[in-house]
Amino acid sequence: MRYPIAMSLRHAILGLLSIQPMSGYFLKKVIDQSISHFWVADQSQIYRTLAALVDDGLASRHTVVQEDRPNLHLHEPTREGLAELDRWLEEPAKPPPARDPFLVRLFFADRMSPEGIRRLLDTRRDETAGHLAALEAVTMPKAVPETVTALGYALRKAALDNGIAEARAELEWLDETRKTVERMTS
Repeated sequence: MRYPIAMSLRHAILGLLSIQPMSGYFLKKVIDQSISHFWVADQSQIYRTLAALVDDGLASRHTVVQEDRPNLHLHEPTREGLAELDRWLEEPAKPPPARDPFLVRLFFADRMSPEGIRRLLDTRRDETAGHLAALEAVTMPKAVPETVTALGYALRKAALDNGIAEARAELEWLDETRKTVERMTS
């Protein structure tokens, strides 16, 4: 049996580099402005992963000399890197293990006071509302950028729409759960 290739930051980076060559600094900005609502990475992880991609022959790096600023190190996927990305894209997606500390707390929250349960739910609601606001603040360009196909644009928008829909659904669920707690503890 062939096991699916696990998702890793390297696949996310290869995907972004397949759109256009980028420096590590610019890549971090792009991640923060695009996929960070479903895949997070800090600057040091990005630079380590870029170095590993180059070492593994999956990306190349070339330096653009700049006079008034530090040199720019652009990375782009090699043919092997694009093949790795395509292999990963074609593999069936294995669902990630579910690990949500909030839901574990909620599962055992009957040990808490009613006020403690309310605080637990309200805190999660505030966090989720903040996440939703951040997602809704993401602006997709009105026209499809030159570096992206119309299909690529539509799929990127679909990923954003998924994050928004999930956050809205969670807010609705939290409100219903809070009402249940109120009914049962009044």
